[in-house]
Amino acid sequence: MSHSFRRSRDIAGDVTRTIIAKLEAGTAPWTRPWSLTGEGGRPLRHEGTPYNGINCLFLWATADTYGYRSRYWMTRRQAEELGGHVGRDARPSMSIYASTFRKAGAPTLMGEATAKLVRFLRHYTVYNADEIQGLPSYYYPRDVAPTPTLLSQRQDAIDTFFAAIPAELRHGGDRAYFHPVLDYIQMPHIGTFKSADAYASIRGHETVHWTGHQSRLDRTFGKRFGDKAYAMEELVAEIGAGMICGELGLPTELHDSHASYIANWLGVLRGDKSAVFLAAAKAELAFNYLRAFSQASGAAGPTALKMAA
Repeated sequence: MSHSFRRSRDIAGDVTRTIIAKLEAGTAPWTRPWSLTGEGGRPLRHEGTPYNGINCLFLWATADTYGYRSRYWMTRRQAEELGGHVGRDARPSMSIYASTFRKAGAPTLMGEATAKLVRFLRHYTVYNADEIQGLPSYYYPRDVAPTPTLLSQRQDAIDTFFAAIPAELRHGGDRAYFHPVLDYIQMPHIGTFKSADAYASIRGHETVHWTGHQSRLDRTFGKRFGDKAYAMEELVAEIGAGMICGELGLPTELHDSHASYIANWLGVLRGDKSAVFLAAAKAELAFNYLRAFSQASGAAGPTALKMAA
């Protein structure tokens, strides 16, 4: 896959084609192996702010394609201000944002001018730090060995994140699922998973489903996607689980039964190039809703997040 953005910059189409290409190749961008960077986590702006939503997915996909190991992305000017130099053959990527303009509409019966607000996507060009020379050393990846101490710190992060979430959790059986009617999460016993990280990854997926309950974020796609609604919800849960795993530094893993959804996801994305933007936004909202439970006092709580949905 290569990025050859046309002058017309059909940003939604370019991003959707990138995600489709990764899925067709058998690699979902949100299940990126964090060992690639050694440090895990989301892509970062030059000052260390994490990318959110569709930018997170798109830059993960780009890094996977070209084998970038640094988490940092920046413009040419930002690189130069830091003393760096973008390589001659560096591959440009996009940082995407929404913008608006007012468009004149038809006059009213009283002859008054009307206007409507039109939303559209814009972007600016960024480069991965791997293709920039001369930056301070912390912009470049360092290998982190999986020592027992690191694993212990990771488990503490897992426990802190999930313990604060007031979801009813039951263990037993051989399936992981969220029961929307009785409002509980069912998980097999942790000993049946090949690692504690794998258990946490699947628990993250089901906990994102939990956020969609009508008493919380009330996430429904039926009116928009018809019989693709279930595939969309699974897509949101997978992206959300990827965000949780990125936050905790965990490797993400598809649950066996989720692999069959890839064909449905492809059908949704091919049919609507805005679908992945919506899924990423809903996943981001779910992730922020869950993270708010364990944030320090003063952070936005779940009620405020639901009101902003």
